[in-house]
Amino acid sequence: MTTRKLCLLAALTLAAVPASAAYRCVDDKGRTHFADTPPPACADVVMYEVTRTGKIVRTIQPTMTEAQSKAKQDAEEKAKMAEKVAAEQKRKDTALLSTYANEKEFDTARDRNIEPLKARITQSQERTKEIDKRVKVVKEEMEFYTAGKKKSGKKDDTSVAMASELERLEDEKKVMQKNIAGFEKEIVELRNKYDVDKRRWVAIKQGSSATAKADAAASAPQPEPAKADAKPAPKK
Repeated sequence: MTTRKLCLLAALTLAAVPASAAYRCVDDKGRTHFADTPPPACADVVMYEVTRTGKIVRTIQPTMTEAQSKAKQDAEEKAKMAEKVAAEQKRKDTALLSTYANEKEFDTARDRNIEPLKARITQSQERTKEIDKRVKVVKEEMEFYTAGKKKSGKKDDTSVAMASELERLEDEKKVMQKNIAGFEKEIVELRNKYDVDKRRWVAIKQGSSATAKADAAASAPQPEPAKADAKPAPKK
């Protein structure tokens, strides 16, 4: 094989081999670094893997510190949480709009849910009055019974039974009082809930109305500017 053919073959072989990649970056001081391996000065800045002709093969982001990594993770979690909250709010808004047609329906639904609680409060109050009456009777019976007995320093079965009944009545009264407080708290919470829902419903309606008006105004044909009356040319 001639020398010319050998040179031609070598040139073709080199042409078939792609240009090797290198690494380039600009550090935080504005200096450009270029090397066959990632330069140490590029560790904290964006680095590019490029061909010998300067074509970018890929972009390499700087390695984050532990604090940066945690901050990024926290930001991503907050974004996910915000997205979740927004989706839940949208679901609630859709439910409000589909459940209530006007503001009065909120008041009707509120009163309908509060009415059974008021009835339970009334029942508990009536039972409390009955307990108070029975306590008064038992105490009077105990006083009458004790007055007819000689002081022996001992309690018979009747005294023990009366004392036990008084204790039971007092415990039941505490339960009634606790129930009443719980029902009253539930009524307050229901009122607040329906008030909040109604305000939200009104805000959604007003926002939708404002948006619709803005869209209508934007899509409405704009009037053409008035043309000035042409003045006749002065006579010479």
